[in-house]
Amino acid sequence: MRFGGPVLKRSGSPEEWISNMKELGYTACIFPLDHTEPMTKIDAYVAAAKAADIMIAEVGVWNNPLSADEKQKKEALQNSKDQLALADYIGAACCVNIAGSKGEQWDGPHKDNFTCIDEIVDSVREIIDAVKPINTYYTLETMPWMYPYDADSYVELINKVDRERFGAHLDVINILKSPYEYYHNADITRECFSKLGRHIKSCHAKDIILSGQLLVHLDERPPGQGEYDFTVLIDCLRQMEDVPMLMEHMKDPEEVRQAAKYLKGLIAN
Repeated sequence: MRFGGPVLKRSGSPEEWISNMKELGYTACIFPLDHTEPMTKIDAYVAAAKAADIMIAEVGVWNNPLSADEKQKKEALQNSKDQLALADYIGAACCVNIAGSKGEQWDGPHKDNFTCIDEIVDSVREIIDAVKPINTYYTLETMPWMYPYDADSYVELINKVDRERFGAHLDVINILKSPYEYYHNADITRECFSKLGRHIKSCHAKDIILSGQLLVHLDERPPGQGEYDFTVLIDCLRQMEDVPMLMEHMKDPEEVRQAAKYLKGLIAN
């Protein structure tokens, strides 16, 4: 299986980037450049990853295609198309964004986030139809307060979008919203893989901890510092065809190193 994550050490060249990833034991990566970079530089990074047998797993977008501000919405849609085109050009496993939010916070909660599925479908279709990718997939990361917020809502979205190049991006931690789900996270992981199956193109790896503070507080942690059952996630991934697992949201190189060491130990068993 393929494994990767952030590179927080300085990477001023393709060679330095590859060296930093090799040091961490990565076999998959988040592409560090966006569509605004010169093509010669993009090509150099792609060639370096290919030579090192490191899969380019994700090209990120991270904007709000549902913004209430029409100018911001238009810019978000165009950037999504440009990043998807980049992902297709370099043959990334997927291009990943979120569905978007109707609130002021681009990735935050809002009551209308659960009633705007038709608008999400339209935006995803617009992005995919504009680019017509053949080497990658456009995906939306699972989130707790917007579509897709669990396996069933993702299946619903996939069926409504009805585009071959719309895939699934799985972050199980993002859909654990209660103490019951927290303690049954292994079952939820299995459910996601059972229901989404071949649609899964990439997944994020992070941990979670439940505090004793009322009301419910669930907080992210680096892998190995919480209660998430990574052995089940790894077992599910081993049954897939080259779906990468990528760590995220760590604050410094040492935290990345420790998390990578923890996950590599589980993968080796």
